Amino acid sequence: MFGISWAEFLVILLVAILVVPARYWPDVARALARAVKFIRGLIWKITDASEKIKEQIELEQPINEIVQTASEEVLDAFSVKKKKRKSAK
Repeated sequence: MFGISWAEFLVILLVAILVVPARYWPDVARALARAVKFIRGLIWKITDASEKIKEQIELEQPINEIVQTASEEVLDAFSVKKKKRKSAK
């Protein structure tokens, strides 16, 4: 979790409990809950956006293949016509 072990997390929690007076614990808990809710919302938005981007890329990939094969066919057709013209001369 965030690059710290559970033992380090527990030490930080114990120090916070000792430093913060008991009357402020509800306020600290509310602030932490708001922070967690905000971070979760951000993670959901980022995940949703990345999935939309992935879907868009997957939709564009077949189109790119169609364009590539069509352009290759057209170029092949032109090269065949040029070869026929040269051989006819």
